[in-house]
Amino acid sequence: MSEEQEPWQWPEEIWRGKVNRVRAGDTLKPAAWPGGARCAVALSFDVDHDSNELRDGGTSIGALSRGQYGNRQGIPRIMKVLRDHDVKASFYVPAVIAMLYPDEARMFVAEGNEVGIHGWIHERNSVLPPADERDLQMRSCDTLEKITGARPVGIRTPSWDFSDSTLEITRDMGLVYDSSLMADVDCHKLLLDGEDTGVVELPVEWIRDDAVYFNMNRFSALRPYTPPEAVFDIFMREFNAAYDEGGIFQLTMHPHVIGYRSRIWILDEVIRHAKTKGDVWFATHAEIVDWVKQNA
Repeated sequence: MSEEQEPWQWPEEIWRGKVNRVRAGDTLKPAAWPGGARCAVALSFDVDHDSNELRDGGTSIGALSRGQYGNRQGIPRIMKVLRDHDVKASFYVPAVIAMLYPDEARMFVAEGNEVGIHGWIHERNSVLPPADERDLQMRSCDTLEKITGARPVGIRTPSWDFSDSTLEITRDMGLVYDSSLMADVDCHKLLLDGEDTGVVELPVEWIRDDAVYFNMNRFSALRPYTPPEAVFDIFMREFNAAYDEGGIFQLTMHPHVIGYRSRIWILDEVIRHAKTKGDVWFATHAEIVDWVKQNA
């Protein structure tokens, strides 16, 4: 019935049901972070590479080459910064990308970083039939485990998209956490139709994502409009507030976006600035979720 009505015609049980399908539950904010740290820093990279073009059936050689840049130049630059500062991060890798670049995916895990689920081919999971979404999410997990030797415990959905089935699938798979939603800045429980799923959310936000400031599409009006200095300022203000609140500074980046010579300094300076505080814990998303589950 609701699909045939305008939203303003929906009876209360319809709009309440849509709102309450997936909802943020109790906040999981610990009194302290490991070692007495005041703030947790969760750096993450969505390793999309060629999948941004492939997911919609695109075969543009130019677009695919930009994706390949993420592997050839973006990841080496990112890894140098992480190694220089001796910090770990979480890498969310579509299964197709792990198959295209298996040595890269194995390297993430071998160096102590986390690899999480990021779809099969960066598909738009919210438009898939539920059975297809379930199959792809499960196959993605199995593929990442086969390639890296480590079974993922968390998921970041492609494009941070959610269907009515996504959380149910994540729960049924026994995954520990999701990092795709934006209801909070602190970790929290995820509710499905009002019931605790046991899945923890580590929230993201578009303002803490490099792609919204730097992406472009030559066939549309989408053009970069924010200079790197302004992006750095936004990220720093987000970190400073997280530090003042004793919370989490979560940041999402993309190798084919942040991994350019005029931008990679942002990552380097973010880490340097955070380290000047002296009491900051750099950790993978999985490590942070494990801590809050035990200490919040």
